[in-house]
Amino acid sequence: MSINKNRRFTYLALLSAMAIALNLLETALIPPIMGVFRVGLANIIALLALMILGPKEMIAVNGMRVIIGNLISGRFLGSTFWISLGGVVLSTIILLLMYKIKSSVIFSSVMSAIAHSSGQVLVVMMFYQQPWMITFLPYFLIMSIPTGFITGYLAKIAIDRVKPLRIDKK
Repeated sequence: MSINKNRRFTYLALLSAMAIALNLLETALIPPIMGVFRVGLANIIALLALMILGPKEMIAVNGMRVIIGNLISGRFLGSTFWISLGGVVLSTIILLLMYKIKSSVIFSSVMSAIAHSSGQVLVVMMFYQQPWMITFLPYFLIMSIPTGFITGYLAKIAIDRVKPLRIDKK
């Protein structure tokens, strides 16, 4: 492995650990808004991974966050795992599209939050076979805008601070 590959792998491991830790901390310490809605602090790390390392690494960070986070919390392959996975898959797709069109970090974060909420509602509808759950979507979308803005703003600050550490994306 070259120095650049070692550095890239180290960043990937650190960002994954940070995303998992933020996810677990938010779940354990911050009560959900309206009983079910979370801010999504781990999305800050996904945005950081995307802007510093690139798309493949962001996908890896998001995947590890969901799989390892659910393994640690004892929810792997339970309903919470699938709901989380649905949100992360859809938000990751949107982040990749936003990255491709060179959207701002804050706008990308808001769109990602909207996609995450949409993905979770769709999985709940399918998992529990309750189509009426779609009625929650407007409330989740409204909450996604400020939370996406907050995480995007924090991600932008973090990205600006780690610019000296930026490595070539491949």
